[in-house]
Amino acid sequence: MAHIVLAFDDNKLASALYGQFDENLARLEQKLGVDIRSRGNQLTIKGSAPAAEQARRALDSLYEVLQKGGEISPSDVDGAVRMSVAVDDQLTLPTLERRGKMAAAQIATRKKTIYARSPNQDAYMRALERAELVFGIGPAGTGKTYLAVAHAAMLLERGLVERIILSRPAVEAGERLGFLPGDMKDKVDPYLRPLYDALYDMMPGDKVERAIAAGVIEIAPLAFMRGRTLAHAAVILDEAQNTTPMQMKMFLTRLGENSRMIVTGDPTQIDLPPNTKSGLVEALRILDGISGVVTVRFNDADVVRHALVAEIVKAYDRDGKVSRGLGVEG
Repeated sequence: MAHIVLAFDDNKLASALYGQFDENLARLEQKLGVDIRSRGNQLTIKGSAPAAEQARRALDSLYEVLQKGGEISPSDVDGAVRMSVAVDDQLTLPTLERRGKMAAAQIATRKKTIYARSPNQDAYMRALERAELVFGIGPAGTGKTYLAVAHAAMLLERGLVERIILSRPAVEAGERLGFLPGDMKDKVDPYLRPLYDALYDMMPGDKVERAIAAGVIEIAPLAFMRGRTLAHAAVILDEAQNTTPMQMKMFLTRLGENSRMIVTGDPTQIDLPPNTKSGLVEALRILDGISGVVTVRFNDADVVRHALVAEIVKAYDRDGKVSRGLGVEG
């Protein structure tokens, strides 16, 4: 049984760390099976040696977020636990020390700083830093699109790219776009709304609107990409599982000088007509092993939305395996 005492030098931040009615500490206790007692700015952690150490690392990292002016939510607590446990899983690596601080990847925009909440998010954020073409594959709620937009906003703010281009295939609309009211922007905006939402989360609203008006940020359906070369840009294709192989090839060959391309999608959520191949599935097969292309695969353990979303993803995954005759273990 381990016994760790932590002291925090700022009472106000310590209070924010503990959460209302110590809810963050209770969450850590539940996730890690430890006992945490608070007395002013001092915490006592009791539990098995690995679990107590994981709690210490998680609390240290959360306190560091608060010191940098950030806020923490229950999802942040869950993320800190995931990352802390992952450190123990990777202790065979010579670069990690048991008592070292967690060095989670982060994306800092003018409006907020985002920290990796799972090992796969960490790998994804580091891939975005170093690779020209990154595929983020996995279920809803894993942050793959949100982090891609955050990374693009950061590149724009730092002057590393001149513009952001966000795109999705408007496959759900099919041939019905022509019957919707308004001009083309009005027709396709509902399909691109998640990209707008992520963008407004990263940048002040007035700056987003000015950038869209000036063409510095372009949000367009995939069909609008044909015939263009996208240089000096951060280019994101979301919901890529709904592209055809021809559309995906067209998109990938738009990559221009000094550009970054991020492709996100979930191959289990394909909305294409029956017997139509997914361009995403084909691209992952064809581009496997090519230098400069990085694929990060998320799973239900990476879901960072409401805890129930993770359970829903797991349930559908189990059902899918059973219906394919694989059994629950697959």
